[in-house]
Amino acid sequence: LSDLSSFIMNMSTSEANTRRRVKLYMLNEERQWDDKGTGHVSALYTEQNNIALVVISETDGSCLLESKIQSDTAYQKQQETLIVWSEGDNMDLALSFQEKAGCDDIWEKICRVQGKDPSVEITQDVVDESDDADDVESYTPNTSQSLQTFELPPCELSRLEEIAELVGQPQGILQKRERIVAILERTNYLRQLVDLFRKAEDLEDIESLHHLYEIFRQLILFNKQNLYEILFSDELIMEVIGILEYSPSGRTRHREFLKNQAKFKEVLPLHNPELVNKIHQTYRVQYIQDCCLPPPCLFDDQTMHVLKSFITLNKIEIISALQDDEEFMLQLFNRLKSPSTSEAYRRELALFVKEFCNLSVQTDQKDNFLNCLFSHGALSTVEVLLMFDDRDVKAAALEILHAFVENQPSVVREYVYKDNHHLPDDNRILINLMITQLLNDSDPGYMLRMLIDPDNMNNTGGVSFLSFFYKRCIGTLAKPLFDNTVHEKPLHDDYHTALVLSNVLELLTFCIENHAYHMKNYCLHRDVVKRVLTLLSSHHKFLVLGALRLLRRVVNLKEEFYNRYLVKNNLFKPVVELFISNGHRYNMIDSAIIELFDYIRAENINLLITHVVEKHWDSLKGVTYVQTFTGLKELYDTLHRPNRTDSPLVFGQQGSINVYVLQFTLSRSKLIVTRIGGYNVTLKYIKDFLSVEAFLHRRCRAEPYELMSLVQFRNTDCAQRFPPQPRKSVTILSGILRCVNWITWPLLIERAQI
Repeated sequence: LSDLSSFIMNMSTSEANTRRRVKLYMLNEERQWDDKGTGHVSALYTEQNNIALVVISETDGSCLLESKIQSDTAYQKQQETLIVWSEGDNMDLALSFQEKAGCDDIWEKICRVQGKDPSVEITQDVVDESDDADDVESYTPNTSQSLQTFELPPCELSRLEEIAELVGQPQGILQKRERIVAILERTNYLRQLVDLFRKAEDLEDIESLHHLYEIFRQLILFNKQNLYEILFSDELIMEVIGILEYSPSGRTRHREFLKNQAKFKEVLPLHNPELVNKIHQTYRVQYIQDCCLPPPCLFDDQTMHVLKSFITLNKIEIISALQDDEEFMLQLFNRLKSPSTSEAYRRELALFVKEFCNLSVQTDQKDNFLNCLFSHGALSTVEVLLMFDDRDVKAAALEILHAFVENQPSVVREYVYKDNHHLPDDNRILINLMITQLLNDSDPGYMLRMLIDPDNMNNTGGVSFLSFFYKRCIGTLAKPLFDNTVHEKPLHDDYHTALVLSNVLELLTFCIENHAYHMKNYCLHRDVVKRVLTLLSSHHKFLVLGALRLLRRVVNLKEEFYNRYLVKNNLFKPVVELFISNGHRYNMIDSAIIELFDYIRAENINLLITHVVEKHWDSLKGVTYVQTFTGLKELYDTLHRPNRTDSPLVFGQQGSINVYVLQFTLSRSKLIVTRIGGYNVTLKYIKDFLSVEAFLHRRCRAEPYELMSLVQFRNTDCAQRFPPQPRKSVTILSGILRCVNWITWPLLIERAQI
């Protein structure tokens, strides 16, 4: 080897810490593993240009191991952190890694030398010679355990404990596990064990039954597809389930449940007996995984990946066989929609389709399956099922719809928009049927949110669908709110109603945040926010908080439209009343209201600051345990201070000119100014006056800060304060400009020609 001391000095800090930290084990003459020390392993080129595994001691830097990687040596990777191999006739070695990543690195280098795929767990074929015990042995390094020579004892009750110990040892020892599986495949050993189970159960030999439980539990954990084919065959599977009843922690009567309670119903005749057997097998294997084996937290998930694959492949076979049976699919959906189908039979058919969907969405073939269902009229069938009074049928219909919404929401939107728009009755529209059922069940409405989420829509179809939704469906969603807020207090305040309304508020809040244009119009025409704030008088705190949350989202938009709506309807009044009635209690309501007003203060929303102080200061001025309301009052005073020389309303700079805010409203031919300040003034046009803004910019081609130069002042003081600038030959609005809350004077905006 090259200079080992140089290797030690150049070893990276991360490797020296944990990545390739290993324990070296060697099998002694007494068939026990001796710990030869702890160090760091690396694969290095030797002077003969070979690659060797080198382990350097972490204590004194000595070389614990130098082993050339041979092209014909069988290396085994076990338990993700263990590599075992033999050198010569009398030396068995093992490296136990601290980290899986280090084991993977070294294993990849070994496989590269031997030309093997790193995904294999053994690099050479296992020698199968029954007369050579050493060739069929495999060992795991363990300083306290003596490993016995491998063999399968005779199938006898008196030898069950020995069999259990032997089968229990190879958890992670690949060679021995492969040998056991090979023996079980070519012999009747498993059937002999099952015969012993019947005998032990007849004799009520509990100790033997416990040993059998451990044997079969370990065999399942071997994670071998070929072994599963035998264990879960029609001949053995119920006996295997019976054996798994006898856990040492207590017996669970699995067979009794499967035979007496888990009844298989053919809602439509299945003419393929192999398919029926596959359905039975899949259900029972799934039952074994879910109910008979230890909880997943007790063993590595990777241990069971072959069992999960076995179940998944069975499911795919079942789904494919059913959806390829055209006659079966036609009968299924025709009978579901037929008026002559009895209520009980329709329930069974609906439950079958629900299970069918649940089975399919767990596989990679779910899109093909859902396309098949859609082509056979699944969504129109859901509409029919949701109109029946049977609760189970409706629940099944919702689960079928959920499969589509979660995996193919665009298909549902397209169906609703194209197939439901011609329906004269809104109550028959699929989304309205869904909303009604969700609200009756107090469901949070996950499906509806998926359908109306703009992030899940394409631009063209999304706009059309949302327009349809707000025209035909939003009323169904908001109906519980409007029905219960006719007066100043909720009409009904029971828990179920409060829960439904809470879900409605959550969805309306989502709409306000995500559907700016549509929801703004709906709020204005239906007075939605005012109705929502009626719920502040509810006895249910979660509903009150939901109403406050919606108001908070509205304020968060900082839209002039919503702010003027809140001010015009004095909608902060119920909020202030709730805050005062809550007193000085430090609860979520108190915190939510304070945070709302603190946001208004921090964001300097002038219109709301003015409204709150002018309308509610008398109620709020006594609140001194927080500085929120004092801060609001200080901002208000600054905004309305007479003869101020500097305005706090600066929002930007244009060149060297300070730009201030001039807010106004339009009343017939008058511009009512509500804020003004500074020498050079700009107009901040609110959204209702986009036509005014467009006129000024397009016709005048004047920047906002130039517009004040067009004003002719009749008032001398104002003329001195705002001296006229050189006239511009432009056309501009004629009218009267008045300033309120500071000083009132008429300003003439002169009409001129371009």
